[in-house]
Amino acid sequence: MLVSIIVTEVVRPKPINWRSSYTSESKIPFGGYVLYNELPTLFSKSKIEKVEESVYDFMVKRDSTLKSNYLLINNNIQLDKQETNKLLDYVASGNNVFIAASSLSYFLKDTLNIEMASEYSLVEDTVTVSLTNKKFSNQKFEFIRGASKTHFSSVDTINTTILGNVKYIKDNTISIAKKETITAANFIKTTFGKGSFYIHTTPEAYSNYYLLKRNKDYIANTFSYLDDSLLYWDDYKKSGRVVIDSPMRFVLNQTSLKWTYYLTMVGLLLFVIFRAKREQRIIPVIKPLENSSVEFARTVGTLYHQNKDYTNLINKKLNYFLAELRNRYFIDTSNLNEKSIHQLAAKSGKPIDEVKKLIEYILYLKNKSVHNDQDIIELSKKITAFKK
Repeated sequence: MLVSIIVTEVVRPKPINWRSSYTSESKIPFGGYVLYNELPTLFSKSKIEKVEESVYDFMVKRDSTLKSNYLLINNNIQLDKQETNKLLDYVASGNNVFIAASSLSYFLKDTLNIEMASEYSLVEDTVTVSLTNKKFSNQKFEFIRGASKTHFSSVDTINTTILGNVKYIKDNTISIAKKETITAANFIKTTFGKGSFYIHTTPEAYSNYYLLKRNKDYIANTFSYLDDSLLYWDDYKKSGRVVIDSPMRFVLNQTSLKWTYYLTMVGLLLFVIFRAKREQRIIPVIKPLENSSVEFARTVGTLYHQNKDYTNLINKKLNYFLAELRNRYFIDTSNLNEKSIHQLAAKSGKPIDEVKKLIEYILYLKNKSVHNDQDIIELSKKITAFKK
């Protein structure tokens, strides 16, 4: 069942994502991938830079000596008071801001003295847009899916110029037969200080879907009001901007890695479920501890023998042997005398002559200052004979 589900999910075509995104890397219908990659063609004489931080942070860091255009495209542009003030200062100093959004923040609308209105309906009707300039007046462009019915309901007539209109049919909720055609401004130019705001209420026109529907001329016509200065593309104020605070943000942002992570977690869960049954614990085989004393002694003896340090080797061998006598026979080896010889012979069961020769040889070696290889060989023979 699990394999069947996985194969089905992998093989079946992915449903189209109709959500708004407008980011430069988004390839969904209402993304901004096509427009961003076409900007070098539309602005062939302009340098294009991507902005991936807030308006306030960017305006603080930018080079104010360069004249530029700032491009903001999203279904909703919300700016706080500080961001609005920075954007107003930017335009007042002689720069231009192009905004395509069906909703703007209150601070910006209040300063520019403009109002916007939207028409909502359950049925997607065709929205027709056009430009007022005589060069473009004969061109009309239709948007049949997902286009917002947003227009300007009030503008500052002194500082504002209407550059384009939108036309759509308004639904009459009282009588279905009666439908009103609305024609209103959807593209304006508002001067502010030495610069201008260009505001468009149909951001869907700048999406991948409609650019691939051969509406590139309309986009080029609206952008023709901007000069050839440096162009900033805002990629921060976007609905599709991915914000993941998790340490796993890179894994979760990659489709293949994300599914690998999820399948691993599911597999571990299934493993725990099916392996949680009570089972007889395997009785471990405990091996008896090996006596490595002999091997250790041989290793140490070989080391000292190679260095020809016979005196040190004899001392070590005597210390180990005397310690063994103390632990096994409980004999005081600090002072070896006749009493020690009789005790050792009685407890070990060895002849007293043999024990006496061994103790006398041990005392002989202790009193000797320099030793040779024959001394260590003879000592080893006597100890080995005693242990048999």
